Amino acid sequence: MNMESTKKGERTDIERGHAFHLLYEMLRIRRFEERCAELYSASKIRGFMHLYVGEEAVAVGVIDALKPEDSVVATYREHGHALIRGIPAGAIMAEMFGKVEGCSRGRGGSMHLFDDKTHFYGGNAIVGGGLPVAVGMALASKMKKEKGVTCCFFGEGAVAEGEFHESMNLAALWKLPVIFVCENNLYAMGTALTLSESVTDISKKAESYNIISDPVDGMDVLAVEKAAQKALTAVRAGNGPYFLECRTYRFRAHSMFDPELYRKKTEVEEWKKHGPIVRFTRYLKENDLLNDKDLDDIEQKIASEIEEAVAFADAGRPEPVEDLTRFVYSEGGKS
Repeated sequence: MNMESTKKGERTDIERGHAFHLLYEMLRIRRFEERCAELYSASKIRGFMHLYVGEEAVAVGVIDALKPEDSVVATYREHGHALIRGIPAGAIMAEMFGKVEGCSRGRGGSMHLFDDKTHFYGGNAIVGGGLPVAVGMALASKMKKEKGVTCCFFGEGAVAEGEFHESMNLAALWKLPVIFVCENNLYAMGTALTLSESVTDISKKAESYNIISDPVDGMDVLAVEKAAQKALTAVRAGNGPYFLECRTYRFRAHSMFDPELYRKKTEVEEWKKHGPIVRFTRYLKENDLLNDKDLDDIEQKIASEIEEAVAFADAGRPEPVEDLTRFVYSEGGKS
């Protein structure tokens, strides 16, 4: 559905509660990321950090369609994925603060979020590093005859890596239960897609391996959700891998260290006018599914959750010095 062309007053079949849920989760990611930027500037968060601002519709639309038994493999821009998958905001924030209460005990930081309970397996600092991991996990699921699907997120920059092609080939060859989600935000770090790929239609690259592939408007949460549901239905039916190219855009720099000299500010501002939250909010208001009070209530609830997360992280403990060698070597199954 193209929300930009939806006429005012034209009712849809979306249920109001579900509409609120989608908007709430996108706003939750946006406000969490904005708070992280503030905390980074205040030196509460250190190291590398990559924000998801502008791409919220992809994480929400895809992950909301997953089942608890499914697995998620993400990139280093994964705060939004982790939140939607169910990792508590406090555990994510504490991880970025380097505290033991963090989801990776403070050892991973922003780029290495992990949570076995929600089947969230990274967080991976290597471009394209999650692709072979996802293929291995999907192969294990098939061999063990498990029902879960592996969902692998990656950026269009990963398409230039050899492991992308190796992963596509093996997934198709073995008909693995995996859904590949390319978050195409047009810039691999500071390199425009047109300067790095001779064929800029990423979906066609997956098609060359006989993988069903759909290009999706990644700024439209309903379009992403619909495409994800279709893809997951096909994968669960045993039809092998499925590829979604979600065409999106990040509103902030690649990382907190990025001077962002490779694109014009006017380009970013133009994209912001058609951002996923702006579009969906307007769509809901025009169809009498949302009013200003509803929006205020959502914002207040999110603000409270985020401040509680910050307080939790602030009160956390750094790992004891005597534990610094823990997890470095195997201890015969001891944890």
